[in-house]
Amino acid sequence: MDYQVTGIHHITLCADGAQEDIDFCTQVMGQRLIKQTILFDGRYAHYHLYYANASAEPGSVMTTFPYKRIKGRQGSGQIESTVYTVPKGTVKFWADQLKRHNVPNGGAQERFGQAYIRFTHPSGLKFEVIEEASDKRKPWTTAEVSKDVAMRGFLGAVLSVREIPETERFFVDAIGMKKVGQDGAYHRFVIGSGGAAKTVDLLHEPDRPAGSWIFGSGTGHHLALEVADDDALAAQKAIYDELGYTDCSEIKDRMYFHSIYCRCPGGILVECAATAEGGFAKDEPFSELGQHLLLPPWFEARRPEILAMLEPITVPESNGPVAATLAPNLSRRTSAEFVPEKN
Repeated sequence: MDYQVTGIHHITLCADGAQEDIDFCTQVMGQRLIKQTILFDGRYAHYHLYYANASAEPGSVMTTFPYKRIKGRQGSGQIESTVYTVPKGTVKFWADQLKRHNVPNGGAQERFGQAYIRFTHPSGLKFEVIEEASDKRKPWTTAEVSKDVAMRGFLGAVLSVREIPETERFFVDAIGMKKVGQDGAYHRFVIGSGGAAKTVDLLHEPDRPAGSWIFGSGTGHHLALEVADDDALAAQKAIYDELGYTDCSEIKDRMYFHSIYCRCPGGILVECAATAEGGFAKDEPFSELGQHLLLPPWFEARRPEILAMLEPITVPESNGPVAATLAPNLSRRTSAEFVPEKN
């Protein structure tokens, strides 16, 4: 079968408050805020925030919907944790960084021979940093997180499932991944040769109740896999149809990429995404990524209405593609465009 997936494109989660999400992801995790826009679906405006490494490249992009309106329920059939690579020997730094910010974490552990730490976002979302010496992608750096210790991008994701076989069948037969090992309750699958942005671990939790599938704060929403273009999206949809995964969506325009969505047997929503021409810099200069609230053309006429639904936020200033200056002397900006006009 001619498989289309080449790696992980992005991972999308539901946070709680927008400001606490920005502060945590940029200050504690040292990520670059690369895009402010809104959720394109539904009746109400919610921020859609994008974070990434210095190059803002697929395989490093984590997006959040700050969704305070509804609380999600964590459980099986969800993204259990989002996993970032860091250089060999830097878990000690991250243990100290989390302690400095009073971030709950599980301490240093090991999975498949790699040292990692799992920690908790203020909304309850789980993240990991895992040592991966081969990852040479360019990290974003801050006053607290220097180049030698910074996150490079994703290794991948841990997905919680009650049963392994049918989810394994989906990732192997429909996506083209291969199973390369098991470490206790963890089953590892890789795209190609594996490694950075090509790894998914299924966590077998047979007694864990199912989590919610809605937009809801504190839960993972979907895992997005990268394909080349719209033709590849159509070919991937044909693979789903051929195998009987008939709940795949039509191709959707997400402005910065085009997507199809399919709920896998274990419950996790899996997207396939093809980066649109211009990528994340199609509507603002690369050096100014994340500095402005951007709307797709079909929503621009509703800007005043949309602004009235969003909480005012402040964001870290970008110093271009090299580094941003963050805590302890956090450089921030508040723009009038983020604040609804008062009658």
